[in-house]
Amino acid sequence: MSTSSLQARLAQVPEGAAALFFVQMFSTLGFAVLYSTLVLYATKHLHFAMKDASTIMGVFGAFNYGLHLFGGYLGGRFLSNRNLFVGGMVLQVFGCAAIATGTVPGLYWGLALFLTGSGLNVTCLNMMLTQRFAPDDIRREGAFLWNYAGMNVGFFVGFTVAGHYQLTENYTSLFLFATVGNVAAIALALVNWKTLADRHTPLLQATAAAFKARFAAGIAILLGLVPLVWFLLQHPGPTETLVKLICAAVAIALVWLTVKHPDGRERNNMWAYLILSIGSLVFWALYQMAPSGLQTFSDNNVDRIVWGIEVAPQWIQNINTVVIVFGGPLMSWLFTRLRAQGWRIDVPQQFAVSLLLMGLGFLLLPAGIALADERGLVAFGWFFWSYVLQAIGELLISPVGYAMIGKLAPRQHQGVMMGAWMLVTGLASLFAGDFSGMLPEPVGSTPAATNPVYASLFAELGWGSVAVGVALALLIPVLRRLIRDKDVPEVEELQPAVAPR
Repeated sequence: MSTSSLQARLAQVPEGAAALFFVQMFSTLGFAVLYSTLVLYATKHLHFAMKDASTIMGVFGAFNYGLHLFGGYLGGRFLSNRNLFVGGMVLQVFGCAAIATGTVPGLYWGLALFLTGSGLNVTCLNMMLTQRFAPDDIRREGAFLWNYAGMNVGFFVGFTVAGHYQLTENYTSLFLFATVGNVAAIALALVNWKTLADRHTPLLQATAAAFKARFAAGIAILLGLVPLVWFLLQHPGPTETLVKLICAAVAIALVWLTVKHPDGRERNNMWAYLILSIGSLVFWALYQMAPSGLQTFSDNNVDRIVWGIEVAPQWIQNINTVVIVFGGPLMSWLFTRLRAQGWRIDVPQQFAVSLLLMGLGFLLLPAGIALADERGLVAFGWFFWSYVLQAIGELLISPVGYAMIGKLAPRQHQGVMMGAWMLVTGLASLFAGDFSGMLPEPVGSTPAATNPVYASLFAELGWGSVAVGVALALLIPVLRRLIRDKDVPEVEELQPAVAPR
């Protein structure tokens, strides 16, 4: 490719989109370490019971994703998205350092700091990226898909390092390593500070005096959330119930906003959003079992010796990241070719297929259990292909879901609907914790003794996902009628990401 051609392609990338790719990649490192290691750290080092560790993991996901809803509001109206992102990353640095002390109080304070930061600043990243595009810009999905690939590069590094330290249970060094990515993300954001300025947010319309007052209030809220999250982490059972009630209230509020919305076309788009949210909830409830129930199963009931090498539990999650990083551009190319040939591939189809793939991935596990060896250990290949199917499903639903908000959400509700979309993942994390809590304690048990419980639960979850996927497939014509563009009679499918050449 000639230099002029490369410059022309780069000129088409909105200002700040490339910087956000690298910010996303480094900001993911610390989360990847905690996400993949929390249950193992809690059970092996702090000696939590499996049910208690699963509950903590569920609440971890609920806070991380649930605070995304408030992050969109706090960033857009009080602190600005870029200010809140940097502030959140600073809290994550202190959180990882606290967890590295290796004590139960250090865990709770560290999680409070980390979750406040990560919970609030992820929406800021997504809002900064979506603001770089006009509502009808077909490049938006491409940018989100590339950002999603960058995030998974961060996951790959985080999971790999976590597995290395897991084999020796050197948790202190691991959590100190987690601060490296956080610091790098802060540095990148500061270097690109002017480029990442907010666009089209309510805060930009405030007077100078109002801006200062809102900024002070935002700082107070940010710091005040830390002890509140710490307190709630001490009572995971009631906290889980509270979060579920909040999710129900948000769902009711979104239905009310949809019913009252004056514009008919936008109201139909919002109904489609709500229907797809149900499918998203089912998908992520199963997906979020990876760091808890599935990880415990792999640690105790799967033969992890591959080609003479012991595979650390965290490394298994890199199956997902590799599929995402390489599969994202490949899927983009494939969808472009198929659409050019007249195939109709749109969001409702992708959601339905993702749920079917998730269900099939879970149904592979009971089959592997039925063919376990004399020790009760499942061959690694069954687990490998289960993760591959789940990862392809994730690739179909997650980046498209983020990009979909820019198309379906009215501008005045965009921040709330983006946050609510992530809140669904938080609720799913609680359900994943509930499912994982049904699994047997590995201590004192043999794989052969615990396999029947695993097989029964995995089969029920797998068939449930397949059923929802089929139901969503039957609703595709209805969803297509709801999702309408202002200027055309039928939905224009979200275009796939095209890899730069």
